[in-house]
Amino acid sequence: MVLFNQDLMTPQAIEYEVVWLHELLYKVEKIENLITAYEAIDINKYRVSNKPQLLRKIFRSKQSKPFLFLNNKN
Repeated sequence: MVLFNQDLMTPQAIEYEVVWLHELLYKVEKIENLITAYEAIDINKYRVSNKPQLLRKIFRSKQSKPFLFLNNKN
């Protein structure tokens, strides 16, 4: 959610900011960027993994497995 002071900004300026924010998030949230920024922690197997194939599988899965966590490395 983004809050704008509508008294200070014109509707065109607000629209420009929303479009800019959408483009920024589209670039940042690509799967390749997410894979480099996260690691998988599997408590069941006591493993930490940075394997791109595993992370892609986790990000694309519809259901999460118990005790499998994604940790942001930042």
